[in-house]
Amino acid sequence: MPGGVWAQQEPAPAATPPPLLSAGPEGFSLSSADKQYQLKLRGILQSDARFFAQGKERAGNNTFLLRRFQPTFEGTVAGLVDFRLQMDLAPNAQPVQDGYVELHPVREFRVRVGKFKAPVGLERLQPVTAMLFPEFALPTSLVPNREVGIQFSGDLSGSVLSYAVGAFNGSPDGGAADLNVDDNVELEGRLFAHPFRKSTVEALKGLGLGLAGTVGSEYGTLGATQEPTLRAEGQQTFFTYLTGTTLDATVVASGRHYRLSPQAYYFHGPLGVMAEYATSTQDVRRGSDEARLTHGAWQLSASYVLFGGKASYEGVKPFHSLLPSEGHWGAVELGARYSGLRVDPKAFPLYADPSRSANEAQSWGAVAHWYLSGNARLTFSVERTAFSGGAADGGDRPTEIAFFNRVQASF
Repeated sequence: MPGGVWAQQEPAPAATPPPLLSAGPEGFSLSSADKQYQLKLRGILQSDARFFAQGKERAGNNTFLLRRFQPTFEGTVAGLVDFRLQMDLAPNAQPVQDGYVELHPVREFRVRVGKFKAPVGLERLQPVTAMLFPEFALPTSLVPNREVGIQFSGDLSGSVLSYAVGAFNGSPDGGAADLNVDDNVELEGRLFAHPFRKSTVEALKGLGLGLAGTVGSEYGTLGATQEPTLRAEGQQTFFTYLTGTTLDATVVASGRHYRLSPQAYYFHGPLGVMAEYATSTQDVRRGSDEARLTHGAWQLSASYVLFGGKASYEGVKPFHSLLPSEGHWGAVELGARYSGLRVDPKAFPLYADPSRSANEAQSWGAVAHWYLSGNARLTFSVERTAFSGGAADGGDRPTEIAFFNRVQASF
């Protein structure tokens, strides 16, 4: 060799394993062989038929509707960063439901930035494909929907305790505001524990207990009052604050806003139980008049899988898909729910019209699900909501009886 020096050849680079392409019940995915880089395509479609038992005096229309149509893109970069973009193409829906990036160096600590579900409501945080009823119970009207901000979260002690805390733009009760309209930041947080997750008693492992809340300030304007509209499960409005063409005639948020939500669930075998309470306390103003109003709501639901699967917070996964030739009929689940909401009496008559807005709503419902597979579900439900107030001459708003039929497909 030249100069008497033996040349060393560089080792040939190792062949890069080909990427993996897969399709299954969890969607479609493209990933590197080591799973450090992934791209997933998922989707949800919920098509409803909604009918009311009342005559012409009912507030809502009998209708077929596309309730949700949500294509979702998820991915992982370098095994360290996740991202999620969920759109909703259904009519009257916000186009971007979720859009965030999450850094997760360890299970105990994650950082999420963007738009996502607020860490407050128990039913709100449940996957929409797993909801027991087609529409949320009344407590979800008093907690935020999606928020834009930053959140720190993690699972401790082998997921016995989880936490989430963050700073957000803030939004009205039940709302999902994309922009900060008043320059204030809202702090939100949640602690949730599975105290018996490591127990040797199997029946205790499915108990979960939590407490969530928010604190902040909100100041509305004539064009953005920062005040909620409360709807029954049939999606018909039963309470609104007064509005007009001037601030003297319009109620706006004007100061501190607190929320508190104790919550719990229990799932074991075919049985599922969820309970949630929520209060929202907010300073409001109309002209020169100011008040601090507190609304409260609650719900208790129970479900039982008759055959074919197990109950869980993430939804029923049938043991077998529908295949009558082999004796498989999917899974069937029955459920019931009681829900209520009380408006602060101080809201009337200065901030809300008692002849148009009810001061209380109580709802009873029953539901049946037939899971054809882990990706398809048929739902039949009925909700009866009775109101106190909300009609002329001190009368009560007519009772609402709503029937739902939903076809759901997801992957």
